[in-house]
This record gives sequence, C-alpha cells and structure tokens, in this order.
Amino acid sequence: MKIRSAVREDAKQAARLLYDALHDVAHQLTGEDSEQDAVQVLEQYFAADQGRLSYHQAIVQEVEGEVAGVIIAYGGDEIAELDQPILERLRSMKNDPELKLDKESDEDEFYIDTLSVSPKFSGKGIGTKLINAAEERAKERGYKKNAMAVVTDNSRAFSLYLHLGYEVDKEIMINGHVYYHMVKQV
Repeated sequence: MKIRSAVREDAKQAARLLYDALHDVAHQLTGEDSEQDAVQVLEQYFAADQGRLSYHQAIVQEVEGEVAGVIIAYGGDEIAELDQPILERLRSMKNDPELKLDKESDEDEFYIDTLSVSPKFSGKGIGTKLINAAEERAKERGYKKNAMAVVTDNSRAFSLYLHLGYEVDKEIMINGHVYYHMVKQV
C-alpha cells in the first residue's frame, strides 16, 4: 500500500471512485444525465492538466497496482481558475454564459473537494490516510486550515471527520442539498 500523487493514468479508476462519492454533484459538474456518461466526463476531467478534478489536485492510495482511494484537494483561493474548464463545458452545453457553480470553499483554506475509497478496501483506514496526506500537502503549501463539506445525512463520514479533529463552522448549499462545512487547523 502506498500513498502517492495521482498521475494521468489513474483517470479510469479514479473517475469511478469520484462518481461514487459525488453522486448527483457528478451530474451537475459534468452536465450528463446517465451514470456512464458522467463517469466518462469525470475521467476526462481527471486526465486533464487543469481543473478542480484534475490529477494535479489528487492523491491516491494504491494497493497492489489498484487505486483503492482518491482524495481531491486544493487551495480555496485557486477555485476561480480551477473551475474554468468545468464552467466552459457547462456554459457551452447549456448555452448559458452566466452559469455558476456553488461556492464550497473559503479563500483561506485548503479544501478537500472529494474523498472516495473503493468498497473493496473500505474499513482499512485508507480514508484517514488520504486525509492526513491532504493535511500534509496543505502545510507544505502554507495553508493554516483544511476544510471539507459533508452532506448532513452522511453520519459515517461525519463521525470520521469529527474523530480526525474537524469541526462544523457553517452550513452550505451544494446542488440543492445542505452540507456541513467542517474545518481543522493544520
């Protein structure tokens, strides 16, 4: 088992994991209705050199050559730039030049956008290891706090984040659902 920065070649496996974590948000970010099409676009986003879901923002846990888990994290102050490829695609698809995405992160934080562990590897501490790796990356990049959003009815993830020292500082709306915005000083 090793944690490493993601590479473009992880895209196929990572896209499946991202879809499993994002659910309806995956459809919002891709503009696609079917699961298959959404996963395909997530794969393109992940393989791209730019964008919030690019491999450049990802850390993976590899187990015997397989991507067992993935975490996407970036500076909240980078989101305008990171959202450009997604916004360009959606604005073109929907013919809406004013289309915007929900604001998830604050400018002064290192934001964990997505965390997903394959069901095959669940319960092995991979999620915790990936969060720890994101916290290290935050420190390396000079951020003083990490943050994440968890949908209010995901009690399993919420309990894990509390256990790891994250605290709710506010509620935010993402794609019409209420999420807890949780922060931790690093």
